[in-house]
Amino acid sequence: MTERIVVIGAGPVGIRFTEELLPLVAGGRATVTVLGAETADPYNRVLLAEYAVGEASSDELTLATAASLTGVDLRLGARAVRIDRDARVVELVDGSTVGYDRLVLATGARSIVPSLEGLETLGPDTTGLDSSLTTGVCVLRDLSDAEQVRAVVARGGRVVVLGAGVLGIELAMLLADAGAVPSVAHFGPMPMPRQLDRGSASILSTALASAGVTLVPHTRAEGVIGVEGDDGIRRFRALASSDGKRIEGDLLVLSCGVRARTELAEAAGLRVGNGVLVDGALRSWSDPRIHAIGDCAHIADPAEFLHDRQVPGGPHGLVGPGWRQASWLAAAIAAELDSADDHPGEFADEHPGVVVLKGELVDIASAGDVSADPFAPVPAGEDAPGIAVWADPEHGTYVKMATRDGILTGFVAVGMPRAAAELSVLYLRGGELPADRSLLLRLDDPDADAIAPAGRDATLCICNAVTVGQIEDAIDDGCSSVAAVGECTRAGTGCGGCRARITEMLHAHAGAVA
Repeated sequence: MTERIVVIGAGPVGIRFTEELLPLVAGGRATVTVLGAETADPYNRVLLAEYAVGEASSDELTLATAASLTGVDLRLGARAVRIDRDARVVELVDGSTVGYDRLVLATGARSIVPSLEGLETLGPDTTGLDSSLTTGVCVLRDLSDAEQVRAVVARGGRVVVLGAGVLGIELAMLLADAGAVPSVAHFGPMPMPRQLDRGSASILSTALASAGVTLVPHTRAEGVIGVEGDDGIRRFRALASSDGKRIEGDLLVLSCGVRARTELAEAAGLRVGNGVLVDGALRSWSDPRIHAIGDCAHIADPAEFLHDRQVPGGPHGLVGPGWRQASWLAAAIAAELDSADDHPGEFADEHPGVVVLKGELVDIASAGDVSADPFAPVPAGEDAPGIAVWADPEHGTYVKMATRDGILTGFVAVGMPRAAAELSVLYLRGGELPADRSLLLRLDDPDADAIAPAGRDATLCICNAVTVGQIEDAIDDGCSSVAAVGECTRAGTGCGGCRARITEMLHAHAGAVA
């Protein structure tokens, strides 16, 4: 019997899941219908900032087309408005319905829009999923937002970014490199407080200032100041803070975090926490015929938390874990339909999150807890983590490593891309640091030979879990560019943080051949 699989969401995670199901579709074991609210071909939202500043083309953003998903019913502009679990149908905005045997929610997350005086909601946007805001204010979550940024960048305009998390800082760096004039307003003393400690944040702040990015810390945003033009349209002109600061610009980009899209699930009676609550098989706690993956999925054990009012944890907020969930779920469904003995068991992400900041101005990588102060007193009965710190503010470099019994449990590296790559490998492996920590610092010696992380089995592309060996094999088989390696292995097609390392490997191979 053919399994009817319906996917709600045509973003990176939903499309990856669909691609993994193509063998089932080709074999007649399943039919797959993908419902996407946007009318554009599915695209990679992770690269929207690069597209907005002209560093990536629309072709590079495109994930798939109807032609590339052979046998799949890809429906664009088809917004799901209701799930009828009893009848097992999804109702669309046009009143039509799609029946399912298995439903996969890949609805992603929506940007958090803060309550600011003067910030207007102008009605639903073109997808019907979100609201249009005051002209000149956007969240950089879809192509229409990116087009607004492109228009300002093209004329070298001023962009105010509210929020100094990873995405906000990354966007500001790209804007400055593209010739725009960015300002970043944020609440608190330092940028990227979840990923950086005080030392690394200081190095980053200096690098941003040198590149033309104005940081405005301790800003409690209170209102949006708009000016009405001759056409009667009110446009953004400045962000106002509670202490009287006025940050002027031509565009305001809200980068204030995201929240899982759970409205459909909640309306259907599915239990949600910080996302749709799913178990180790990525199945809804409330309905075994419904799964959730990506930024809308909150994985937790119902045996442990079923009766808890608040369930700890939540979505990762990174594309890599979502892709790994998509691949795992497709494999699990295939095994189940084929009654195979090699069922993958329960989903377990073996690649803890490493955050890599993309940008030409400064390299940053961070993972784990780096908040410990190496000179702080240790309470009686507690064991302090081992902390090693190297700082060279004059040259914009900083490394901090935290260990337990020699095992790397957290690190942050600024301005030291090779050390960051090696630390990432050690962190993912749960490996020990060398006894002489200074060996890692020497990796970024400009006179040192380019090296790949130790071992062919080491993960180089964290988003897609691609190893050094797989990339080496692709290069040996004739892949001569980062794009070609990405097409062959998917490496570099996620956040892009590994592209510099792939470039080094390509150069090393070319030198060896010569």
